[in-house]
Amino acid sequence: MSSSLGNKLKVQLFGQSHSHGLGVVMDGLPAGEKIDLGSVNDFLRRRMGGRNTYSTKRAEPDVPKILSGLVGDKTCGAPLCAIFENTNTRGSDYDELHSVPRPSHADYTAFVKHSGHNDVSGGGHFSGRLTLPLCFAGAVCLQLLERRGITIDAHIHSIGDVLDEPFNGFPVSHDFPTVNGDATDKMIRVIEAAAAEGDSVGGIVECGVWGLPAGLGEPIFDNIESRLAYGMFAIPAVKGVEFGAGFEAARMRGSKYNDPFYMDQGKVRTKTNNSGGILGGISNGMPIIFRTAFKPTPSISVPQESVNLVTGQDVTLNVKGRHDPCIVPRAVPCVIAATAVIIFDIALEGV
Repeated sequence: MSSSLGNKLKVQLFGQSHSHGLGVVMDGLPAGEKIDLGSVNDFLRRRMGGRNTYSTKRAEPDVPKILSGLVGDKTCGAPLCAIFENTNTRGSDYDELHSVPRPSHADYTAFVKHSGHNDVSGGGHFSGRLTLPLCFAGAVCLQLLERRGITIDAHIHSIGDVLDEPFNGFPVSHDFPTVNGDATDKMIRVIEAAAAEGDSVGGIVECGVWGLPAGLGEPIFDNIESRLAYGMFAIPAVKGVEFGAGFEAARMRGSKYNDPFYMDQGKVRTKTNNSGGILGGISNGMPIIFRTAFKPTPSISVPQESVNLVTGQDVTLNVKGRHDPCIVPRAVPCVIAATAVIIFDIALEGV
């Protein structure tokens, strides 16, 4: 099913942006694992809107209600199910979108796919709000991975033309996730400038995985790169993924790109990491480093050209509602979460 992810660990998301609620089912978690729900809630707050000038004004409590899967604070072997109530919805903001789709949004393709029965309120099932239950699943997997010596973090690589420092495991601020505080101030100014003009801006999130042993992943279709990319493209607004040197590798010679091997206390390491910790689709023991590109938010208050799907006429669309001028800061925990779910699933499969 299109709303499911994973092999050994199966994660399924459900709900819509403005439905009564949304949630997640995690099937395949090992029994007896302690889950710190306080830490889960701390992680969920990282993607929460309504807290600053550069995110949507829609504020939701986003507190999970656990329906099954835990006895006390430990997994019991049954599927772990959590739901979240939607309490701050304004469906009337989206009335016009029943017939007039937003440019670069899923409104039109959803209309065609579902014969006009799609839920347009808040984007329905295509909304970024579906990343909330994904972040719950990721927060759970992060705890299980850390017990196995595997850590994951991410930062904003860029917003517009403002770049952060390269990511090498440096501490990242969780309020505005960058390595360099100077980049934070510049990025916020870029977002606020776009918002002041009724516009939006995109950016890139860089993610790292540390402690993953060599030999995990499968060649051909189930390789680590394809599985991580599969998960990243489930996050709304993602338009590209690159690993290690990424597209820059196409401009390099092999003598510069190739990562030399050396021995380090009995373990094989590489002196550089242009491959991003993956060779032949399999982990090589080095940190997995990859970047995910996010487009600008389609919902902007600048008038846009569109069509009326009922009358067949060209029209001008003025979008209403509460939208992020830049989703990148709130997308960082979403990238971490999707990565954690996929990496834990791969770890369960073993070498």
